[in-house]
Amino acid sequence: MPQDLAGWLACIEARHGQRIDLGLERVGTVHAALDAASEALIITVAGTNGKGSTCAMLECILLAAGYRVGLYTSPHLLRYNERVRIDGREVDDATLADAFARVEAVRGAHPLTYFEHGTLAAWVCFAAAPLDVIILEVGLGGRLDATNIFDADCAIVTSIALDHMDYLGDTREAIGREKAGIFRAGKPAICADPQPPASLLETAQAVGAALQLSGRDFGFSGDRTQWRFWGAGVKRGGLAYPALRGANQLLNAAAVIAAIEAVRDQLPVPMQAIREGLMLVDLPGRFQTLPGQPAVVLDVAHNPQAVGVLAENLSNMGYYPETWAVVGMLADKAVEAALERIAGRVDHWLPASLPGPRGLSAEALAKRMASIGLAVGEARFESPADAYRAARARAQDSDRIVVFGSFLTVADAMAAIHAER
Repeated sequence: MPQDLAGWLACIEARHGQRIDLGLERVGTVHAALDAASEALIITVAGTNGKGSTCAMLECILLAAGYRVGLYTSPHLLRYNERVRIDGREVDDATLADAFARVEAVRGAHPLTYFEHGTLAAWVCFAAAPLDVIILEVGLGGRLDATNIFDADCAIVTSIALDHMDYLGDTREAIGREKAGIFRAGKPAICADPQPPASLLETAQAVGAALQLSGRDFGFSGDRTQWRFWGAGVKRGGLAYPALRGANQLLNAAAVIAAIEAVRDQLPVPMQAIREGLMLVDLPGRFQTLPGQPAVVLDVAHNPQAVGVLAENLSNMGYYPETWAVVGMLADKAVEAALERIAGRVDHWLPASLPGPRGLSAEALAKRMASIGLAVGEARFESPADAYRAARARAQDSDRIVVFGSFLTVADAMAAIHAER
């Protein structure tokens, strides 16, 4: 039996032969055996992109309102503890290790994936704390994701785009149906995607969820200094732009406020808390711009939609003589389609290898980049950290370095950045 968190993480990662194995039967059976209950209101967040930002804004606003908040999110960048937060603080190693041990004690013969075991361990932590609200970020899809064993009092779907197609289907209609699987009868269902597939609407109607659509039931407008939210009989003006950078964040912020309004009878939130939460929210790796020269942007964008948003955000940053791109990607992503979205914003490419069976080698990545006409050059790097250090050495102070393509890419570069300081 492992004695610490590192031991537990190594154990569960090695135990289940398939890292992704969607389904609720195993995790639901073990959850029932845990006999761990919570009276907290549950908000579940699904979507192709924007889940992490939405969860971070919800957490920050609800904490500002004085509520006790549990947050479960994934993946992590530097520490597993980032995934499980109570009252804005990461749960410590010993508490997480005890939670993993408790899950193991009742697991019996039921195999659990890394994510399933971690989801149940997070729930053990939450059930032991007197929380008012629990925010759950869906890992993959929605309908068959481990987080869906918990009935959401309010469900949010951020965006729907083509990603994880081996598991969710190869059309927006199929993917939308999977993500709408978190909706519950009679409960608020908030969709931030301004053009949702028909399958999401059909699923909401079939379930009997109280669906609210961006642009129809709620929305936003703004000028250069502030923005306004509108909903059913509600208007919230004079809002500062979210501290998370990027034009797409208003879609997420509006969905957050719509969700807060939808549960106001159970969790009333004053306007000042909304303002404060939006101004103070912080989430590493989402168009994160580091201070100093050259400018460094870290973004976990890894599919065409997210990389397109990254390209748009880069274009709004101002003028930089040269942009150096540190990029590492997984083989099962739409590599070419994603890179085509940002090709016009990059002057120098630094392809890096990613570890694991899904990781593309720098050479394989460079070949796929060359196939769409990108001038890759001869440089190949064993890791994103090596590529980042090379970019730092080659870029002028007035240039810009952007690191993107995967959580793994940003995490490795981030570790190198921390080591410099």
